[in-house]
Amino acid sequence: MTTLDLQITSLREQYRTGSLTPSQLVRQLDAAMGTEDPHRIWIHRLPLAQLLSYAEALEGRDPASLPLYGLPFAIKDNIDLAGVPTTAACPEYAYTPAQHATVVQRLIDAGAIPLGKTNLDQFATGLVGVRSPYGACHNSIDPDYISGGSSSGSAVSVALGLASFSLGTDTAGSGRVPASFNNLVGHKPSCGLLSTRGVVPACRTLDCVSIFALTAQDAATVLEVAQGFDEEDPYSREALTAGKPLPEHGFRFGVPRADQLQFFGNAETPALFDAAVAKLVALGGVAVEIDFTVFLQAARLLYEGPWVAERYAAIREFIEAKPEALYPVTHKIISGATRFSAADAYSFGYQLKALQRKATAVWDDLDIIVTPTAGTIYTIAEVEADPVQTNSNLGYYTNFMNLLDLSAIAVPTGFQANRLPFGVTLCAPAFHDATLLALAARMEDAARTLGATSFTRKEIHA
Repeated sequence: MTTLDLQITSLREQYRTGSLTPSQLVRQLDAAMGTEDPHRIWIHRLPLAQLLSYAEALEGRDPASLPLYGLPFAIKDNIDLAGVPTTAACPEYAYTPAQHATVVQRLIDAGAIPLGKTNLDQFATGLVGVRSPYGACHNSIDPDYISGGSSSGSAVSVALGLASFSLGTDTAGSGRVPASFNNLVGHKPSCGLLSTRGVVPACRTLDCVSIFALTAQDAATVLEVAQGFDEEDPYSREALTAGKPLPEHGFRFGVPRADQLQFFGNAETPALFDAAVAKLVALGGVAVEIDFTVFLQAARLLYEGPWVAERYAAIREFIEAKPEALYPVTHKIISGATRFSAADAYSFGYQLKALQRKATAVWDDLDIIVTPTAGTIYTIAEVEADPVQTNSNLGYYTNFMNLLDLSAIAVPTGFQANRLPFGVTLCAPAFHDATLLALAARMEDAARTLGATSFTRKEIHA
């Protein structure tokens, strides 16, 4: 959609040489976006005059003085941008915040330019990107296919070359599945590493703000700015460890047993996953087959247990007062929480605690675990025909992450014959974010195309 290479290294060089200014950038982006939105990316775009106010405020400053100088970014519409309605993809729920979310404020203070608020599965409930009254968000590479969700518009905006990076949220995979389906890097930080103050809760005890970027290096640059303890967010955590760096050779990575891998009838993705495992071996890794049972058991708790009641609690007054305002599938899922009792919450909490203990032992012999990000991808028509099961299939490798307090990153690793991308997820215990980002950068092919653009990856040099 644009002829601009929005990688951080490219924009920094253009700003440094004076061949581009932030005002020129936002004018070009505004023109590229035009008046149509065929992919249904946006819920609210900032008008050009407002974009220029952000851009012009930067132009008297040295581009090297701000780490995100002039970088355009998109914001999932369950994250507050001051003066702009936050809808969570439910128009009747909308409110207009007076302040930016903490993470948005950090990015703007570092020189980034917000472009607008993006479409999502309503109340961040879904992995498909079609559960929105603003319309199904279309895949950036083939619009007949789903974008993935719930952070659908955030992923597609970056993939189409309209933003350098974007913010999503990730409770059950919402920051990784859309990355995989749009040929992007999707980093799900450790819980609490990025503040969730100013974010509409899904499951408040599990929610993360996530980052979509063109490359792992770009994601690392954004994370460095976005992270930080927020004493006004009760779920914010100090990073207690930087995580152990991986050795150049001999790092050990877990791979689920063959009988525990699921590709849901896709004939091509098993070979693509095998190729990604081979790539890790070529980078010096040692593959270790693991029993994936504990992770699968934890994953089932997220929607089969009372954590769905957290989604109900987050919007309880609204859903009880205006149940008809919710998207039908969303209402069905969230209202199902009423079948759980307080005793159920404790019972399932005990089950999770036992699974957490078992999962901790797995890491005694491993540095990371690698899985597919999703075993397959569906058309929009396939999801609309079977909305619950298709969504459930997409969460097979993602739903356990926050319940088990892991950090994770989705990395593109290949393409199917129909040009749709495939990727894997690397995960590790909490606060190993830098370790994962560094390995993801090593995995990326220097010549790979970025998102749905024609641009290829460029190294960032200090």
